[in-house]
Amino acid sequence: MDTGADKKALIIIASNRGPFSFHKQGNRFSVERGAGGLVTALGALAERHEVLWVASAMSEDDRQWSQQHEGKVQTVEGIHLKLVEPKLEDYEGYYNEIANPLLWFIQHQLWDIPRDPSITEDTWQAWEQGYKPVNKLFAEAIAEAIGDTDRPVIVLPQDYHLYMTPHYLREMVGERVQIQPFVHIPWPGPDAWRILPQPMRDALLSSLLEADRVGFQTEKDAFNFVQCCRFYLGAHAHGRRDAVEYNGRDVGAVAYPISVDVDKLRQLADEQVTRLERSQLLNTVGDRAVILRVDRIEPSKNNLRGLQAYRAMLQKYPQHRGKVQLLALLVPSRMEVDQYQNYLSEIMAEAGLINAYYSDSIWEPVRIVVGDNYTRAIAAMQLYDVLLVNPIADGMNLVAKEGVLVNRKNGVLLLSEFAGAFYELGQDALTVSPFDVYGTAEAMHQALTMPMEERSRRAGALRDVVVKNDVREWFAAQVDDALRAMSTKPSSSSTSATPSAT
Repeated sequence: MDTGADKKALIIIASNRGPFSFHKQGNRFSVERGAGGLVTALGALAERHEVLWVASAMSEDDRQWSQQHEGKVQTVEGIHLKLVEPKLEDYEGYYNEIANPLLWFIQHQLWDIPRDPSITEDTWQAWEQGYKPVNKLFAEAIAEAIGDTDRPVIVLPQDYHLYMTPHYLREMVGERVQIQPFVHIPWPGPDAWRILPQPMRDALLSSLLEADRVGFQTEKDAFNFVQCCRFYLGAHAHGRRDAVEYNGRDVGAVAYPISVDVDKLRQLADEQVTRLERSQLLNTVGDRAVILRVDRIEPSKNNLRGLQAYRAMLQKYPQHRGKVQLLALLVPSRMEVDQYQNYLSEIMAEAGLINAYYSDSIWEPVRIVVGDNYTRAIAAMQLYDVLLVNPIADGMNLVAKEGVLVNRKNGVLLLSEFAGAFYELGQDALTVSPFDVYGTAEAMHQALTMPMEERSRRAGALRDVVVKNDVREWFAAQVDDALRAMSTKPSSSSTSATPSAT
């Protein structure tokens, strides 16, 4: 990495999954670029700063690509990239024992307390020999990249996979850098965290408090974090909702609502392949009103209650029979986990019951399409009359933002009050409780019978919110806050020994 004297900031993004995947073909590697918003936002960010992305080698081909380059930083499609290579057994514990089955479920408040497996010796082993070592490996790679540069350095660890990285990194580089994790999933209040044993819980919270600030999707998430630190660590908030003091550090808890790439989405919506997908969907739904949902197949998305609400609406309001179709585009997620397989079976069974009871010779009330086809999803979003987004818990839910941006029918958004997007879009959506099947059925009927003038007003207002706050603004706000903090930091706190990568 350049230690150039132009003092251009160095931005280091750390995430479990990187911006590219590599596929070996003979002696060469092909590169597949990720479609996520983080990758997109880097384009604008890299115009002002040097950006390095540190990520896990997710496959054997990724590992071979990294080894071919001796683990050194490489530039791929304009992005500096370094892959870390955890031991396979360490990664298994880090990812499949701690990050996903434990932290993800706790933070979505989906841990089934009477039935889910207990914290066992295997859990502790995964913590000590998986989660912590992999986080330390990330910190070592970041510290090595920082070296002895005197430029401004901002480190942005992403999400629940890397909660321990601030602790290890601070040990290595001291106060010379701004460390600013971002949590993409919900952060619940203190009660949810009682499931995690105290040593694990305290280690995660105190590690995050070695950062300079922690980013969240909503102000509610940020406040919950402050409350957790007060309750479990005895940190002091001094009456604030957005900062906490601990061990002499004053750490911000800041809401940075993530968004979508407006220009890219609009371009994709107009591409020929999208028009073809839209034409095929139109042949299926005909002139019926469309209630759409686009979700991963996971319990937090609340697919099952959405179907139950649709059945309740057809029962109470028979005028909609034959004139509406629920189209569910479901993306497989963690299908190796029994709980997810069972949930998909329940979804298909409920859809089958609705179709068996209400179908006629030309009308099928529910159509479910399982698969990962983003272009088809964008095409479907252009066609909905009602977009149902009713998660039990969601950090943001970008489907809500994508839908209102590309929809061409002034469709109505039905939005759960527990989706992060609710705080930006709730005013012009119809609010639903994810647990209220009757209320959701009533909201569906209200949306289907809403006057076009009101539909147009609501849709326009929702679209304006998304356009004004795209993903580039999300990233820029985080970087600007870090740079501002560095410019006002006392010079005595900016000195440190040269970091060690060991």
